[in-house]
Amino acid sequence: MDQKRLILALVLSFAILGIFTVIQEKFFPAPSPAQTEQQAKQQAGTKQAAIMAGAPGTAQTAPPSGPRLDVDAPLLKGSVGLTGAVFDDVVLKEYHETIAKDSPLVQIMGRRGGDAPSYAQFGWTAPAGVKVPDDATLWTPSAPRLTPEAPVTLSWDNGQGLTFQLILAIDDKYMFTVTQNVVNHGAAPVTVYPWSRVVRDYRPKEESSWVLFDGPLGVFNGTLKQEGYAALKNDGAKAPGGVAWSSAGRGGWSGITDKYWLTAVAPDQSAAVNASMIYAHVNDGDGSAYQTSFITQEPLSVAPGGQASLTSHLFTGAKVVKILDFYQNFYHIPDFYKAVDFGHLYFLTKPIFFCLDWLNTFTGNFGLAIMIFTIGVKLIFFPLASYSYRSMGKMKALQPKIAALKEQFKDDAAGLQKATLELYRTEKINPASGCLPMLVQIPVFFSLYKVIFITIEMRQAPFYGWIRDLSAPDPTNIFNLFGLLPFDPTAISPVLHIGLLPIIMGGTMFLQQKLNPAPADPAQQRMFQLMPVIFTFMLARSPAGLVLYWAWNNILSVGQQWLIMRRAAAPRRTVPAKG
Repeated sequence: MDQKRLILALVLSFAILGIFTVIQEKFFPAPSPAQTEQQAKQQAGTKQAAIMAGAPGTAQTAPPSGPRLDVDAPLLKGSVGLTGAVFDDVVLKEYHETIAKDSPLVQIMGRRGGDAPSYAQFGWTAPAGVKVPDDATLWTPSAPRLTPEAPVTLSWDNGQGLTFQLILAIDDKYMFTVTQNVVNHGAAPVTVYPWSRVVRDYRPKEESSWVLFDGPLGVFNGTLKQEGYAALKNDGAKAPGGVAWSSAGRGGWSGITDKYWLTAVAPDQSAAVNASMIYAHVNDGDGSAYQTSFITQEPLSVAPGGQASLTSHLFTGAKVVKILDFYQNFYHIPDFYKAVDFGHLYFLTKPIFFCLDWLNTFTGNFGLAIMIFTIGVKLIFFPLASYSYRSMGKMKALQPKIAALKEQFKDDAAGLQKATLELYRTEKINPASGCLPMLVQIPVFFSLYKVIFITIEMRQAPFYGWIRDLSAPDPTNIFNLFGLLPFDPTAISPVLHIGLLPIIMGGTMFLQQKLNPAPADPAQQRMFQLMPVIFTFMLARSPAGLVLYWAWNNILSVGQQWLIMRRAAAPRRTVPAKG
């Protein structure tokens, strides 16, 4: 019966999420890039400017080798290509590709000409006749190394009386500060349009799914914009210059995200800018280039003997929630935390994350944090669960009476149903009483799944024993006798992977099922007997942290259910009257 309620709860939950999505898309759509005639005219001009700024389809490929500026900070290291001033080499010091400590460090930006070219760049566009830096420009650094204690200025003289400068600074985490400065040594004023962009000249294997977004994204005019690789390529192929999307406004941020990593630019939040997402065909990578960019709507006017600048921030690092929140507050970057895909249920997922992260600071183990969190959830829903289990205990006690009714009305289905409902009314039992607690807990389950799956804090977080990464499936497999047989069953089929933890989860589910009243229909009985096996296969490839939650929740439920139903079934003692 409990499994039947679980199925009903899952169906209802998916229906609610589907209805919520439809309502959001219909009544709260993302603003159109051309809502008014005036805005459309603005965007028409700035789109062309964005293309002039060096969209992938019009830019020349910079040489993969050449002089470079070394970068060294507490959490990252790498270099900046001085030809074109390209940020294309960032390695994260605290993250390895696998759980093996000697595995390579994670590199989230790659040089052009390599297998995974990904980079950020800052520049200017200007009216005809004004020479500006391009991909072939060789910049001169003021020092050979950029560190948090030593900013570096890149300079280039255009030979026409203008000196272009990129003043670079980096903090102790993942944020570069880039000031685009122009010094006018000439006799006439000059106007330029600063721009910035994040480019990925390939499409990664890891793609968007219903639980995770990766690809170009940003927040513009207070609205989160996510454009998947396939959508950007499709829309860009139809649009002039490959500009698939554009929006005018002030400030915001944009970039390209992976599951755990982000590269994004945030311009001066008071600057009027045009934001664009662009697709182009290039010779690097796999032939596809995806770009998010900003360009100022109003030019910088540089008077003779003067200078003018625009300051932006470049984030390139791990999506640590606390770090994103810090930058959001310190630099006033709007909704920067949304780089982590907490989803529509962010009002649950983010608090759940902070709760687990807080518990982890005390226990030093995210697995223990999940178990303590599960106990907390059980305590919160204890009244509902108690009511449900007491009702199931009464239903189990009624099984002899229900069996008698079946015998009495074995040829009268309608009469049996009427008599059964009358029995429920007489005994004051609601057969659907177990649905509510299960339904209420389903959003918590989905939210916990997202937290375990998407947050970098859970990445490679160990538990005990053979569980060395709670964000990955249980590495053991019953089909090769947990490693005793030297072959990989998943080479035959991905379904052939069931670890020890999912088996434990299935066993706890079986125990819980034994405490529930058996369905009246024999066919239903057989189906529910298979549910532990089905769920074992379903969750076998889920993150181990989620399976741990489910198994521990089942164990707590078995204990709680056994105790409550035992008390409900116990006969009441009467005290004999005195005298």
